[in-house]
Amino acid sequence: MLGRISKTLALAGAAVALVAGAAAAKDIKVCLIAGKTGPLEAYAKQTEVGFQLGLEYLTKGTMQVGADKLQVIVKDDQLKPDRGKALLEECYGDDKADIAVGTSGSPVALAMLPVAEEMKKVLIVEPAVADSITGEKWNRYIFRTGRSSFQDALANAAAVPDGEVSIGMVALDTAFGRDGVAAFKEALGGVRPKAKIVAEEYAAGNTADFTPFAERLFNALKDKPGRKIIAFIWAGAHPIAKFVDMKPERFGIELAPGGNLLPVMAAWKAFAGAEGGIYYYYDFPKNPQNDWLKAEYQKRFNAPPDFFVAGGFSAAAAVVASLQKAGSTDTEKLIAAMEGLTFDTPKGPMTFRKEDHQALQDMYHWRIKKGATDTDLLELVATIPAASMPLPIRNKR
Repeated sequence: MLGRISKTLALAGAAVALVAGAAAAKDIKVCLIAGKTGPLEAYAKQTEVGFQLGLEYLTKGTMQVGADKLQVIVKDDQLKPDRGKALLEECYGDDKADIAVGTSGSPVALAMLPVAEEMKKVLIVEPAVADSITGEKWNRYIFRTGRSSFQDALANAAAVPDGEVSIGMVALDTAFGRDGVAAFKEALGGVRPKAKIVAEEYAAGNTADFTPFAERLFNALKDKPGRKIIAFIWAGAHPIAKFVDMKPERFGIELAPGGNLLPVMAAWKAFAGAEGGIYYYYDFPKNPQNDWLKAEYQKRFNAPPDFFVAGGFSAAAAVVASLQKAGSTDTEKLIAAMEGLTFDTPKGPMTFRKEDHQALQDMYHWRIKKGATDTDLLELVATIPAASMPLPIRNKR
């Protein structure tokens, strides 16, 4: 009789343990905010696809971290700062998100930063670029997997020819464009001191007529000695074709479009030999994550993965690695785990710098191939290692 009672109690205890274990598992809510409506729609869609692919790969298809299920909530900020801010408040408040990721446009990301601080929740910025995100507008709840303006600038500065070079800038009239030009000036001073930016033009993203901008740049550059280049810091539909139509070569002026999405760069096939810096090109990194991403993306979409697909995947890698290391969704435990965290991405290892939570990462110096095709465009000139880039710390905290 006692043996039967003991067996019954043991079974009951096992049942209680199973119930307790099941109760301990929970949903981890991750809110992904992107500018899916407007001129950066392609960026947002790529980020979302890359994020989902990253979670799939890193969880081996389970969508779980440990026993906890990942739930992704996707929202469209329509590239409106006020809407992005309200959506992040909704994510943290109504949706009870543990972590948020976003967004496509720098002005929207900047509007979101104070919300993370007010609600004491982690925000991983991807892919917004403005330096001020991890600079003067930064707070301790902000981490960024996306590259900064200065990382872009260092890569592009490495692609500028040695010797005397005069540069005219065409940039988007946003925090992304203005921060980008300021960073490029500073980067040139350290990498190519004989190259100078002699003129700057800022335009709205919906500008139709670039004639006055081009004429001012032509006049500023045409009588300068040495190489003369017009460089672009642009997001959305690229204006380079409009500058090509105005024949800058008659003044000995070259065009340097910068890295961009594959469909945009496909229009540059005629510029064989042109060089620039880029965050990601599918054929440059050599590592298991990128090998899987290339094969899987080609299989599903009949195309190579693009710029922001890799960015979304990298943000997913940061989420999974942070949760695994923290063993918790508690904000303070997450921050402690993420500061100094190194995690693998399709680009290779990234590390969240403790001082400003910017992900340190490799960049790439490219050249347009002779005989380039729409998807086989670039050859690698050099990988620019994260360790060799003198990335300044700009926050004031």
